[in-house]
Amino acid sequence: MSWVSNVSCRLSAWQQARQTWKEHKERFKAEQKAARKAGKVPENPGPPPTGFSLLPWLLMGMGAFSNLFQGKTPNPWIGGLGLLAFNSCYIYVVFRAFHKQTRQARSTRTALVVMGVVTFGLAIGYGGSWLLFFPLLGLATGAVVRGPWLGRTGLALTAVAGAVSCLRDGWDGLNVAYGTFLSTMVTAAILSLSEAVRELRAAREELAHRAVEQERLRFSRDLHDLLGHTLSVIVVKSEAARRLAPRDLEAALAQVTDIESVGRQALTEIREAVTGYREGSLGTELDRARSALTAAGIEPVVRRSGPPLVSQTEALLGWVVREAVTNAVRHSGATRCEITVDGTPERVRLTVADNGSGAPAVPAPAGVGGTGLKGLTERLAAAGGSLRAGPSPRGGFTVTAELPVEPASPVQPPLQSLSPSATAPTAD
Repeated sequence: MSWVSNVSCRLSAWQQARQTWKEHKERFKAEQKAARKAGKVPENPGPPPTGFSLLPWLLMGMGAFSNLFQGKTPNPWIGGLGLLAFNSCYIYVVFRAFHKQTRQARSTRTALVVMGVVTFGLAIGYGGSWLLFFPLLGLATGAVVRGPWLGRTGLALTAVAGAVSCLRDGWDGLNVAYGTFLSTMVTAAILSLSEAVRELRAAREELAHRAVEQERLRFSRDLHDLLGHTLSVIVVKSEAARRLAPRDLEAALAQVTDIESVGRQALTEIREAVTGYREGSLGTELDRARSALTAAGIEPVVRRSGPPLVSQTEALLGWVVREAVTNAVRHSGATRCEITVDGTPERVRLTVADNGSGAPAVPAPAGVGGTGLKGLTERLAAAGGSLRAGPSPRGGFTVTAELPVEPASPVQPPLQSLSPSATAPTAD
């Protein structure tokens, strides 16, 4: 008996679907429990969208199944095969409708076309309650079809449903046409909105991830700018104190006093930077540069001219001085270092040139030196300026920075609003 096999197949498919639903539900509960233990508020308060949300609509076909079961349908084996084919295609389509890749697959579209052919054949052949398969077909169509084809497909399906229904049941068939149009468009609207929300949530997570990466990069630059120079000065003065101690204790003690002063200043800068109040001063950095170069046995020559600068421009140029002098002390092997600040009412130029033979420890592309110079290049570019670093034609190494007197964008204080997940990099 065909209807017995049909019932058996339907029960088997329903049991399998129920088991899959239980697995989804258990996994969802586990994720929610883990989120609550971690102190996070779950963003999605309901279960993940799947084809199970569209399965209850199959109950609309119970009238046709009842007619088939009671023997009121002529040629029941044709009706049973048609019912089995429709339900199988419906389940296949709706479970593949919630993922873009499977929704757009050829097999999904083929199953939808088969549903349409079966629905048309059953509606023409039997009419009555079998006409309700048109709204079910519209629901599956709305779940699969997107974009400009949705309107055309929905209208075509509605027209076919109306024509067939009116042919079988007279003007009452217009209700079937209306239900078909409504189920197609409403399903498509709801699922499209749900998909848009999921995509927006994924985009927000991606933006948050990128923001963390940018914060880590800024942390790396700021930590290098803040501590690289100070630690280099401490190392140079410690070496000077060690060399002077055997023959000139007073000079060695002076170097130790300078080390203590530099260390205290570094602690103050760290505290100010973490709270976001630190602003660089070009004059302060030039004084520190003289002290560091002298302690390293390099003759400092400092020239400054031009109009007064705003604090943002001074902060940027101060970081350039700090980085360039640090590299000169650590890597150049120079005996003389010239620092020149020359400004006009529109732009200011800073040049740090030594007569050594070394270069920054970490080579970088496009003529830019180590990690610190690369980070400063990005800072100056954001403020409308530029930074060039490379060997000088006359020998040695030259760093040149140019900036407008008023930067194009605010200078962000180092180490402000640090991300908890940021990790400290290794300084140059």
